[in-house]
Amino acid sequence: MNENKNLDKIINEIGINAKTASFETAQLNLEQRNSIIKNFAKNIENNLEKIIKVNSQEVFSHPNLNPVMKKRLALDEPKIRSLIDSLYSLIKLSDPLSGPFEQWQAPAGFKIIKKIVPLGVIAMIYEARPNVTVDAASLAIKSGNAIILRGGKEAINTNKFLVSLLRESLKQQKLNPNFVQLIEDTSRDSADRLLHLRDYLDLLIPRGSQSFIDHVVRTADVPVIETGAGNDHIFVDESADQTQAVKIIVNAKTQNSAVCNAAEKLLVHKNIAKEFIPKISEALIKKGVELRGDNQSLQIFPGIKKAEDSDWGSEYNDLIMSIKVVDDLDSAIDWISKYTTHHTEVILTKSPENTIKFMNSIDAAVVMENMSSRFTDGHEFGFGSEIGISTQKLHARGPMGIKALTSYKYQLYGHGETRS
Repeated sequence: MNENKNLDKIINEIGINAKTASFETAQLNLEQRNSIIKNFAKNIENNLEKIIKVNSQEVFSHPNLNPVMKKRLALDEPKIRSLIDSLYSLIKLSDPLSGPFEQWQAPAGFKIIKKIVPLGVIAMIYEARPNVTVDAASLAIKSGNAIILRGGKEAINTNKFLVSLLRESLKQQKLNPNFVQLIEDTSRDSADRLLHLRDYLDLLIPRGSQSFIDHVVRTADVPVIETGAGNDHIFVDESADQTQAVKIIVNAKTQNSAVCNAAEKLLVHKNIAKEFIPKISEALIKKGVELRGDNQSLQIFPGIKKAEDSDWGSEYNDLIMSIKVVDDLDSAIDWISKYTTHHTEVILTKSPENTIKFMNSIDAAVVMENMSSRFTDGHEFGFGSEIGISTQKLHARGPMGIKALTSYKYQLYGHGETRS
């Protein structure tokens, strides 16, 4: 009981500190916000070897983690350099709070300005990837928000060290270190308490398994943006350039299989199935992909295992892909509509008409033609980085950059008007 009360006190205090800090971040001008991010980048670069050491020790301390999880957890020099580059890219982006603002005169004579403002306090609950710690903190600062971070237990030491560097950067600039806070308790209780911190949180963003995100959406009292799982499909139309299709599918599945924008399901038009499925199966198997499929695909290529019913709705986050033969475009659309997680869906085709129908019929945050699903990414969209990929429709959808972390308020300027 005392432990529960103590955790309540800690989480509540973090919320109070974040709310106070959010009033300060909202007053920072663009130069000040960019200066904070620049100092973040410098501190990370100056401590690159220490970050690698802390992270490698942490990865080594979890010998039972599977290779996919270890890859997600690891921060090597190329990843850290990429993280630093993303911070400098973020600095170059325009101010999300500067407008232009919509303004007009009301019939009664007063002036209305729709002003862009920060959301206030953002909380993030996420799992293994420690790079999210830096991405989320920098995006929050750029958009004038304070942030509370709660990472997973597998990366707690890496996250603690990264947040200490970020907070030290703020102290060096004589700013409130509570612009960025980390909840160091990684128990389920600490996550659940965040879901009810309504007095202090303006937005909660969960990133993790589908079951965890569903739990947050069902349970939270605070506003939540659902960053759903990526059960992403690629449909190979009968008119597709098959050489190009193999290249795209292999990239979408194997370039990084542990992420939400990796392709998980492959739908193949029946008219090209006998020709195309052996080509793509051989290419994927060479990359270490386990293939599962429906009865038709099994008959075409013997290296495919029979898919279970549960496969079609699953996000693997691993080198696994399921294959299904479909009758036509309409069948592909119907199948995707049944199993989509509304993340990213792709058509490979030479038919403009089929592209238009696919684009207009599929209900997903991102719909693509003739390209890898791996491009659903804030950095690739030109957002600098992303705080998550929203699969819902309010208030943000798709990769969420700095503009998605703002709201607006109406400022009215009158001349003594009264309403009759």
